[in-house]
Amino acid sequence: MHTNRFSRRPSRPSGGAPSTFRPGGPGPGGFRPGGSRGGFGSRPKHVQRGPMVGQFIHPSKFVNKAVITETVEHFVPEHKFEDFAIDATLKLRITGKGYTCPTPIQDKCIPHILKGQDIVGIANTGTGKTAAFLIPLINKVLQNPTKEQVLIIVPTRELAIQIDQEFKEFSRGMKMFSVCCVGGMSIGKQIQALKYYNNFIIGTPGRLKDLIDRKMIKPATFRTIVLDEADRMLDMGFVADMRFVMSLMPKDRHTLFFSATITSDVERLIKEFLKEPVRISVKTGETARNVDQDVVKVALGKNKFDVLHELLNQKEFSKVLIFGRTKHGVEKLSQMLLTKGLKAESIHGNKNHGKRQQALRSFKEGTVQVLVATDVAARGLDIPDVTHVINFDVPATYEDYVHRIGRTGRGDKKGKALTFV
Repeated sequence: MHTNRFSRRPSRPSGGAPSTFRPGGPGPGGFRPGGSRGGFGSRPKHVQRGPMVGQFIHPSKFVNKAVITETVEHFVPEHKFEDFAIDATLKLRITGKGYTCPTPIQDKCIPHILKGQDIVGIANTGTGKTAAFLIPLINKVLQNPTKEQVLIIVPTRELAIQIDQEFKEFSRGMKMFSVCCVGGMSIGKQIQALKYYNNFIIGTPGRLKDLIDRKMIKPATFRTIVLDEADRMLDMGFVADMRFVMSLMPKDRHTLFFSATITSDVERLIKEFLKEPVRISVKTGETARNVDQDVVKVALGKNKFDVLHELLNQKEFSKVLIFGRTKHGVEKLSQMLLTKGLKAESIHGNKNHGKRQQALRSFKEGTVQVLVATDVAARGLDIPDVTHVINFDVPATYEDYVHRIGRTGRGDKKGKALTFV
């Protein structure tokens, strides 16, 4: 049973590779179709990992020169944040975060969400999608803070934590509360936090299902739900958990559905979960237009790691995200970079939650130059000012490639993506 304590609430907490690299060889040195993708999150126990066979991607797909800035049609928003019919304090928080004009997804989505319409949002990564739903939903809760609750479901714990942090920045001083419910973190602390009234619950499907089974979360009391990165949740095998949660929601609800891609499986979920949704697509193409994409061909007899090391020693490679296929390969590569005197960190499924968060924080703050990661960092994470994305190992699918390189060239900034072939 929830306790309303808006005026006086106690503080509380928010789950050996070879030493040389050979293109096409096992481990971090090359693409091995049978290797594990690596990664982490609340993957359902019933999902079998099994061998993964990579999709053949022609190297030409990794080459695409960024569109010259001057020739890109300048986006002129229909609205300004000050024009939206939202709370004055919320407008101050928006201004305080440095937001001036809405991005395309914000400009198109916010008015419809304020009207209470269901939304299907399709946008390139790095377009400000989180604020597109948080701003109008915070305003919605402000109008009825003791009764309005929002459930946000995302595929990974890192994305959930990021959304929760952004929520706290927008809602500071508004007596509005949230709890982040993800695997890899203490469920006891989350249960304790859920004993209080929370306007926003943000979590991953597996942990949310566990807490629902324990009667700590009652979906029937939530009239608004956000399914973010829905296509990724499908990829990770969360469809049964998503359906479980949705089946317990009120029929008369407000549903916001965001996906980077629309497949036939995603379309089925849209028809199943949403009612007469407004479709908003602001995608400008398969990959970001301001990401310069090219390949790095490793000459016969040349060491792949040496080529990488030479690149990282160039001045312009100041904040670099490197993707590998396996957890072991990613860790091995980061250790080898450290032995060469480079400031590097790694993020993968064999690291505990605290160490992953520390690695992300160090990379975001610029205390390390290089972050080596499995595909867990390819979706949703907002890491500012990444100068380069390097695919040291070829991604399993082209869709994975699109999301990987979306970590650079975010917003109106230019970025560079390089793929070793």
